[in-house]
Amino acid sequence: MTTQFSVEDIELELTRYPKNQESNLQAWDAADEHLIKHLKETEQAPIATAIINDNFGALTACLRSMDAQWPLAVETDAKTSQLGTLQNLENNKLSSDDIQWLNSRENIPAAIELVLMKLPKNLSYFAHQLNRLSQVLPEGTQVLIGAKAKSINKSLLEVFAKNLGPASASLTWKKTRVITCITDGVARKLPTASQWPIPELNLEITNLSNVFASGKLDIGARIMLDNMPKGDFKSIIDLGCGNGVLGLNAKQCFPQAYIHFVDDSEMAVESARQNWALNKLDTQGLVGEQATFGWDDCLTHLNEGVRPDLILCNPPFHQGEAITDHIAWQMFLQSWRALKNGGILHVVGNRHLAYHVKLQRIFKNCTTVASNGKFVILQAQKIGKKAEPHESQESSTEAPHPQSSLYGATKP
Repeated sequence: MTTQFSVEDIELELTRYPKNQESNLQAWDAADEHLIKHLKETEQAPIATAIINDNFGALTACLRSMDAQWPLAVETDAKTSQLGTLQNLENNKLSSDDIQWLNSRENIPAAIELVLMKLPKNLSYFAHQLNRLSQVLPEGTQVLIGAKAKSINKSLLEVFAKNLGPASASLTWKKTRVITCITDGVARKLPTASQWPIPELNLEITNLSNVFASGKLDIGARIMLDNMPKGDFKSIIDLGCGNGVLGLNAKQCFPQAYIHFVDDSEMAVESARQNWALNKLDTQGLVGEQATFGWDDCLTHLNEGVRPDLILCNPPFHQGEAITDHIAWQMFLQSWRALKNGGILHVVGNRHLAYHVKLQRIFKNCTTVASNGKFVILQAQKIGKKAEPHESQESSTEAPHPQSSLYGATKP
């Protein structure tokens, strides 16, 4: 894996998060390089800048290396992006002390004079981000977006005109282009979250803009819901919860259980929180908070006092646009560590991903619960033996900064 970033006179050591994942994927792409090249060629002064969708902090680290006092606000929906940015700043001895950290529901400061963005995969989410910028940025503010050249077309430029202001694209360099959008100063109305019913479960579901399977029940979740585990579970984690539908149904199946929702996406965690309140799932007579919601990198910052007897998991097999299995490895290994003895990990996945191999390696057992032409439900039980995963596949559980909440949901 290449870790040496070099553009113009900037030299940085950049790694993906977690640092020791086994991958041939690098922590930046040519669109990052193109944006920095553009800033250097235009001799951009260090003005108050917002950086949005910076995957692992390449843009943030570059600006801080160009000027240690460059005023920055960094916005992301992904906890791994925030942690990766902190990791790369620390590794390159660059300060993060005065950076303002924002999730994707918080408005950037009104004093921002320049915005750098990476084009996200989810264009509905992107339009939402532009809407939010239109509510804050004054007319004439420059917004620079780095993207693959093949992703830029007339319809994408029309998204800018509709949601923020007129835009034009640069010439192609390394198969990427920089889009320059000049804000028109017109504040757009934010889109409302979609809401839709699941009649057979007596649930109402709401989704924020960057949540997977917005407006419908995806087929992986469907087979999981049709094959919920049997048992007397009292503490359940919905790992990679999305809108929280698995955890919500778990509460319906096990009314005496406490449910913990965890996701890398802050919008997913907030959608799960809203859905819990919308469906009024608290069981009368139980003591304390019956649901917690953690914005976290899997179970990296799980409080050791939480010892679940069931973990429900629908692992992603991509990180942004990159296909990778390290997240599944991390989820399974951290689940083994978190579960109480006798606890169960209940997993759904595409058949071709062969999750049974990983589960057998970590748990020393794996049972097929159900399957169809595309998906399989697998179950592994912690039986007290020492886990012996392949060390090169083990994801780090070390955080680059202290966390104080149950799942590390607080901002640095």
